[in-house]
Amino acid sequence: MRARATVAVLVAACLFYLGLIGWRGVVLLGDDRWAARGLGAGVLLLPVVGLIVIARELRFGRESGRLAGLLEARAVAGTEIGIKIGTEEGGAQAGAMGGAGAMGGAGEPVEAGEPVLVRRPSGRIDRASADAVFARRRAEVEADPGDWRRWYRLAVSYGDAGDTRRGRAAMRHAIALQRDPR
Repeated sequence: MRARATVAVLVAACLFYLGLIGWRGVVLLGDDRWAARGLGAGVLLLPVVGLIVIARELRFGRESGRLAGLLEARAVAGTEIGIKIGTEEGGAQAGAMGGAGAMGGAGEPVEAGEPVLVRRPSGRIDRASADAVFARRRAEVEADPGDWRRWYRLAVSYGDAGDTRRGRAAMRHAIALQRDPR
């Protein structure tokens, strides 16, 4: 819930800022000088672009959260496998996206032989273990590129490995596959 509250505050702040920019554009349009009117028209485009970007990001967050919920529901039913997250000392912790006990990063139960994400004492995931999980997830996607669950797990692995750009691209692909699995 804390993440949702943070998103709500940030979106409200952005909307307030976009409103101020829009108002400044209206004021500039009312000026007698042509240059000010042109600038006002340009300034009025900024809130439109900002609203489009905010809407896309909110939709992406909602859809990726929906996929996480679907995977978690399947994990509770016992039909999914995941990854185990532990500390360098070897103790298991709750998954990165919630869950308890032996659950993986997307709330999936852990199966024997699954790779383990090791956390440093600071709480960060060890890069070497993230790369090992990433290699396995990439191989799973190559084996079945039409399965949105494998793309979702690959996206999470990209994030764990620190490659946000590719992680977001893989998540968008997972969302598209889940909507239309052709």
